[in-house]
Amino acid sequence: MSRGSMQVWAIRLCGPGATPRRRLLVNCEAVDSSLPPPPPPTTLSSSSSAHRTHHQITWPAAASLRPPLPMDAAIAFTSARNPSPARFSSSSASPSSRVPQRLCVCIPWLGRERRLRGLRPQSQVQPPGAMSADASHHDVVVVGAGIVGLTIARHLLLHTPLSVAVADAAVPCSGATGAGQGYIWMSHRTPGSDMWELAARSKQLWEELAAEVDGQGGGGAREKLGWMRTGSLLVGRTSEELATLEERTKALSKAGIHAEFLSASSLHLLEPALSVGKDGGAMFLPQDCQIDAFQAVSLIEKTNNSYSSEGRYMEIYNDPAISLIRSEVTGTVEAVQTSRNILYGRKAIVIASGAWTRSLLHSFLEPALTLDIPVKPRKGHLLVVENFDKVKLNHALMEVGYVDHQVAKSNHTHMASESSEDEPGALSISMTATVDAKGNLVLGSSREFKGFSREVDKSVVKCIWERAGEFFPAMKNVPLDIDHNTQIRIGHRPYMPDGKPVIGFIPDLPNVLIATGHEGNGLTMALGTAEMVTDMILGNPGKVDCSPFSIKHRFS
Repeated sequence: MSRGSMQVWAIRLCGPGATPRRRLLVNCEAVDSSLPPPPPPTTLSSSSSAHRTHHQITWPAAASLRPPLPMDAAIAFTSARNPSPARFSSSSASPSSRVPQRLCVCIPWLGRERRLRGLRPQSQVQPPGAMSADASHHDVVVVGAGIVGLTIARHLLLHTPLSVAVADAAVPCSGATGAGQGYIWMSHRTPGSDMWELAARSKQLWEELAAEVDGQGGGGAREKLGWMRTGSLLVGRTSEELATLEERTKALSKAGIHAEFLSASSLHLLEPALSVGKDGGAMFLPQDCQIDAFQAVSLIEKTNNSYSSEGRYMEIYNDPAISLIRSEVTGTVEAVQTSRNILYGRKAIVIASGAWTRSLLHSFLEPALTLDIPVKPRKGHLLVVENFDKVKLNHALMEVGYVDHQVAKSNHTHMASESSEDEPGALSISMTATVDAKGNLVLGSSREFKGFSREVDKSVVKCIWERAGEFFPAMKNVPLDIDHNTQIRIGHRPYMPDGKPVIGFIPDLPNVLIATGHEGNGLTMALGTAEMVTDMILGNPGKVDCSPFSIKHRFS
């Protein structure tokens, strides 16, 4: 707020009386990290109520801050009986105003120096008029309400007596979860690989959930999960791809998966609309399934919210996490601060923020902690075409060279090398096709590194449509009208360079756990990940070896 020539910062100190117990955390624009403490205040005013004591100190900004602000500055402190961390607002600063990234404030009556960190513009973290945060206490706090975060909460609620809070900067299905095709597949897994056990366990848990929902009646798993046992067809069109499919079929069969190799003629009997040429064929896994992300999330949220009346569940959406809070007594992280809430987690705090995890951790962690998890957003487009009767599909399909087809944005006929996929402008297009539970044709998919851009790229959409036309001749002469009966889903897969998710506790922060980096496998592996995280929190031996996904010794 502004009072004449004064700029007022509002900060809420924690602890009884005027003695803070926890680190102060504020949010404003950052420019300078090497500032001396400001001089003594020139003005001090205080007022008290039954529960809080309010202190305001004022001093000339030019004398205390570099670069100077265009007006004097004041800091208002509120010390509450109930512990809560600092809150910040600054509605009077102009966009060009600059303030230090770390500001050390000496407050004589507190008898200590305080360092304020974690700075960003107030408008990004606090709505107008919000001057304090509500505190709540839980056993586990989950940051991220994608399929991974929500299923972690679900597993904890179903299988433990623990209470859980879930917080997200947006709403469920607004990220990668809502943009996925929903495949619960084993066809593109490799027996014996690091991902094999987790994928197999996750599929088993999805099967069990679908059976449970079917047993409840009322439309069953198809209506409530979008669950369909479509089977999967991994298709190839060249002799080299066919050889790969034959070897994969043998390996999966040896691992106990029902897998069949299909020649071009056998494949045509299953999918008459599909054309792979005389040298083509497919691997068929009849037990593979698919779900609808929106329906699955709705069911999981309903389950989670059924525990709200017991005081065991809370969900907070459209409320971004902005900092972690350490106890000054033990040094452990004990809470997550969002723009409007303080969520204390007695046993664990789980960061399941998908592609946003890296930047979130950078804003959370102290400079002394050099952990850098290289998860980054891999943008994807997916087409959902309603009332499309030109192609009839009986199964879900994917081409075997899912990551091998590289094209440049400037020239769609150019095939970039696989190593160039990480370069800006490199675009990977591979055919995936299925019909969802509502009868819509779902086509994918693209992969590219474009930051967090959510803009629809019509040239990418055109590439996906044309790629599908190479496999389905009936589509070649059908123009795509993206403004009519077509949805374009945009998502940011949490990509990891080594292809494996990150699941485990952060070294030196023993009660903070990460679950991210599943890329396009979040839906597939969510239930297995949730079980693994629950076992980690409880200290139980897991059903799946978690060591391939741990943080320790994996990142420098």
